[in-house]
Amino acid sequence: MGILNITPDSFFDGGKYNNPIAIITQVEKMLSEGATFIDVGAYSSRPGAKHISEAEELDRILPVIKLLKSEFSDLLISVDTFRSSIAKQCVLNGACMVNDISAGSMDLTMFATIAELQVPYIIMHMQGTPQNMHNNPTYNDVVKEILYYFSQKINELHSLGVNDVITDVGFGFGKTIAQNYELLKNLSLFKNLEVPTLVGLSRKSMLYKPLEITQNEALNATTSANTIALLNKTNILRVHDVKEAFEAVKIVEQLNNHS
Repeated sequence: MGILNITPDSFFDGGKYNNPIAIITQVEKMLSEGATFIDVGAYSSRPGAKHISEAEELDRILPVIKLLKSEFSDLLISVDTFRSSIAKQCVLNGACMVNDISAGSMDLTMFATIAELQVPYIIMHMQGTPQNMHNNPTYNDVVKEILYYFSQKINELHSLGVNDVITDVGFGFGKTIAQNYELLKNLSLFKNLEVPTLVGLSRKSMLYKPLEITQNEALNATTSANTIALLNKTNILRVHDVKEAFEAVKIVEQLNNHS
């Protein structure tokens, strides 16, 4: 899954894709490098990100969804939003999946909207909000608590008739570096939920801070972490750098084919 942030303030690529030519060029590049989905986001969820209104988010994202469907008619577009109204408008205009960082907790009508739309739904775990999620995140057992969180969410969604659910443990969203690595080490346990899993590790601080490097220097670390995730049965990698992630997928496939 290739990331397309159309925000001025995303942590890695904010402000890069602010015109149609830049957007189309980047999507063409990601598709040529092996992306299956393109995840389009217009609300920055980086730590301490500025909150924007629903109207501003819609004004940013809807023209891009329409542009992508006009240029790439068969493109599989995921919309990265926690707002049900944004999700609905984007799906009605060509998106085929919803990626919700709050798993319905920031918009209580989201689950019902997904049930109505009947599209795949990615639920991510986050302690707090993007504005406060790093204010001393605390867990008794981070793996068990997030497993329980997802089991409750999945049961609720199933009761509403939503069966196509994907989980994302939310690396960097209300977790310390140690908690992130505890999750990475135990990702295979999330297969017990019997739904596909997605990870978003791309260039995150859990990778570059221990190495004392910058985000721009964190591609190698990202590829290493993605490979660990794949070895722990992850199904989808959400990435800025598609070529390297696709190569990691192919190598792990070779390993699995010869085991």
